[in-house]
Amino acid sequence: MLRTHLVRIGLFGNVGRFRAADPVRFPRASRVVCRTRRGLEVGEVLAEESESAPGECDGTLLRRVTVEDDLLLARLQSNREDAFEACVRKLSEHALDASLMDVEHLFDGQSIYFYFLGEVTSEIEAITSDLAEAYEAQVQFRRFTDNVITGCGPGCGTDDAENGCGATCSSCAIAGACATTK
Repeated sequence: MLRTHLVRIGLFGNVGRFRAADPVRFPRASRVVCRTRRGLEVGEVLAEESESAPGECDGTLLRRVTVEDDLLLARLQSNREDAFEACVRKLSEHALDASLMDVEHLFDGQSIYFYFLGEVTSEIEAITSDLAEAYEAQVQFRRFTDNVITGCGPGCGTDDAENGCGATCSSCAIAGACATTK
């Protein structure tokens, strides 16, 4: 039987109901990867729900966060800070009076959200759209994410690896970021 957990996700700590993809019980405070309507996000388990809890789920709890996931999260955090600074710079260049509160980059690396205080004008939307496109192209998150999740090829991170990616992997997006490192 698949279990349902209450999980805190997102920059603002929204709590949702997530059904585990496997019949696994995730203890409180477990860091987990969830599929939400926005994409893949990392969350924290708050509690397991009772079997009789009615209602729809907000997504699927896929698995615990792995060491490889932590590598990706560190990269996303660094780039999130860069995106924040780039947005502030662009707003200043265009003399726009907007208060950027924060930037959120989802775990799958495919969505970036800019949070503003107050009204978001069409000029601000244009700037953030341009930043999101340029940012994605510059850091190539999709390739990085794919390598972390699936590795570089058969046996990635092992001595039996094909494609020249052995135990001392250097052909992934970053050294040691293979999904199957020793």
